[in-house]
Amino acid sequence: MAPLAAASVHHWNQNGENAKIGLISVTFDQRNHGSREVDPLSNEAWRSGNERHAQDMFSIYRLLAAPSMALIIADLFPDGTSTDTSLLITYLSSYVFSSSDRQIDTNIVLGVSLGGHAAWQCLFHDPRVSAAVIVIGCPDYFSLMSDRARLSKLPSWTHSSPPGTHFFGSRDFPFGLIKAVETFDPAGMLLGKPHRQLRTFDGHVPSAMEQERILPTLQQCLQGKRILNLSGDADNLVPYRCGQAFIEWLSLSVAPGGWFAGGVHLENVRFESVGHQMSPDMVDSAMRFIAETLHERVAASRSKI
Repeated sequence: MAPLAAASVHHWNQNGENAKIGLISVTFDQRNHGSREVDPLSNEAWRSGNERHAQDMFSIYRLLAAPSMALIIADLFPDGTSTDTSLLITYLSSYVFSSSDRQIDTNIVLGVSLGGHAAWQCLFHDPRVSAAVIVIGCPDYFSLMSDRARLSKLPSWTHSSPPGTHFFGSRDFPFGLIKAVETFDPAGMLLGKPHRQLRTFDGHVPSAMEQERILPTLQQCLQGKRILNLSGDADNLVPYRCGQAFIEWLSLSVAPGGWFAGGVHLENVRFESVGHQMSPDMVDSAMRFIAETLHERVAASRSKI
């Protein structure tokens, strides 16, 4: 992530007109990864012998619930690394500008893979985060885990008819985890646990009653925010299909003329033949989006003068 953070700063500073707004990029290891690793088995999947894969993965990244500057780029995943990101947002300016009255007032998160999952968490649960670049991440934990359980041929998946009927609520995905995902996961919060193991979307517009339930959450979590979602069509570890229903539902909801007029800017870009990696084209898209987000901040500042 460090090269990407450096590239984002270099890309921004290339244009002399951007000098009025500084860009700070911060990277760090997510919990139980890299220099912070404590228990290697907790990072593994069911196939590699970790019986608590679903609990370990979600808990490691879930979020508990002046001159313009800022970009927080983190290799994240949520009580975990997204909480760390929020702590950075709280205290970073006091360390960077300890002898100045400068403040950081714009925060963008960028995460890859596990970091992409956590970037969704930061976007939804920290009101100070105004934009996010999500790279090969997933906003629908129910669908992602049920797909992995199917491919792993877990007994909790295969020993029912039809397969997967009793997966949610089994020891592989306990009731306590269901509650946590419904409380914090974007798709879980807005759409609940899927009736089918892999969530589907048929273009259905929420009923008036559904909109009344969902509207406060969308207003609180996404009002006026910018989102860039980057996925690889050949990604087998975090397949696009697992988050597709939610992404399509959200895209339809926030599009011009959609039922949620909350000023949400959402770009969903799929890259053909790209697997579980951040390709050069994805890097270009991220740099472009970050610059556009900060330019929008510049324009907003000028309009107030």
